[in-house]
Amino acid sequence: MDFISSTNLLLLFAIIGGVGFVFLLASLVLGDIFEMFGGEADLGGDSGVDFGFLDSRVIAVFITAFGGFGSIAVWSGFGAVASSIAGLLGGVVFGGVVSAFGRFLVGQQASTTVTDSDLVGRTAQVTVTIKPGELGQITTRVGDERVEKLARTSSGGEVRPGSVVKITAVAGDSVIVTEESSE
Repeated sequence: MDFISSTNLLLLFAIIGGVGFVFLLASLVLGDIFEMFGGEADLGGDSGVDFGFLDSRVIAVFITAFGGFGSIAVWSGFGAVASSIAGLLGGVVFGGVVSAFGRFLVGQQASTTVTDSDLVGRTAQVTVTIKPGELGQITTRVGDERVEKLARTSSGGEVRPGSVVKITAVAGDSVIVTEESSE
């Protein structure tokens, strides 16, 4: 029994694909639409990656691929059930690819949080002269991140650019340093 003619079925899959595409464009412009409205439908797991299978962009790709592959199957002469299965398989494959790629990209983001305790005890190089009683500037590396801080000496002496110093304390937005050669 043919409940729906192939023309109507093709139109139905094309509408589903079009709605998914509009939803995808909105998701690309606005970001995760579910998150905008306070939704937390994320099954990303406990891996610390905030991009799951129920991300609005993944769902939009699934709907678009479902409509597209369903339309192709109807156009190729398949019936409603076979076209729906083709659409479902295409949607799962493309949605899975987008989910995996999104999880990969989100996982590559680096944290730029450097705490005061990360700086104390590190060696640094003076980049702007630290004059007696005044601030200068130092630079150091914490992991792969380069950190520049205002600095003053604990002895109150002058330290020229290029000198190696050790960070002994953090005082607000600046650090207290001692020259390496004085230890």
